[in-house]
Amino acid sequence: MATGSERMRHVLSALVQNQPGVLAHVSGMLASRGFNIDSLAVGETEDPNLSRMTFVVHGDDATLDQVRKQLAKLVTVVKVQDISAEDYVERDLMLIKVKAPAEKRMEIVLLVEMFRARVVDISLDNMMIEISGQERKIEAFVELMRPFGILELARTGRIALVRGTPGGDVL
Repeated sequence: MATGSERMRHVLSALVQNQPGVLAHVSGMLASRGFNIDSLAVGETEDPNLSRMTFVVHGDDATLDQVRKQLAKLVTVVKVQDISAEDYVERDLMLIKVKAPAEKRMEIVLLVEMFRARVVDISLDNMMIEISGQERKIEAFVELMRPFGILELARTGRIALVRGTPGGDVL
């Protein structure tokens, strides 16, 4: 079991007002306190006035609690939750372009199917593949694609939601 002094991976979910400058304000606050953001994803929610920011950061519990409290003080932040200890679903999305000469395509397509990914573009000498899932799945797929030759790669940050209705809490 982890103690409060260990540097752990934390997933923070913040509901923020959907307005210009909020991302810069929030990420600036984290940077000013020495936090490196491992992953960041931002998007609108079911309420067009709100966006959800999902951060993955590393730090001990006490420091993360301070960051959560500092975020909550920002006027544009409606709610902040460290969902790391909750039962949550987390996903990452990646587009990857790999070399795909005719003689290697079938092998690539079989790997794509095994990982429940999908080919989204194909040309004479390369393929673009879309894959989503947990970070370890994405990393495993990247490693299997390396021998073919990765031409380009783009990833989203992690997105996450707590399963069910956390505490019956409705905004």
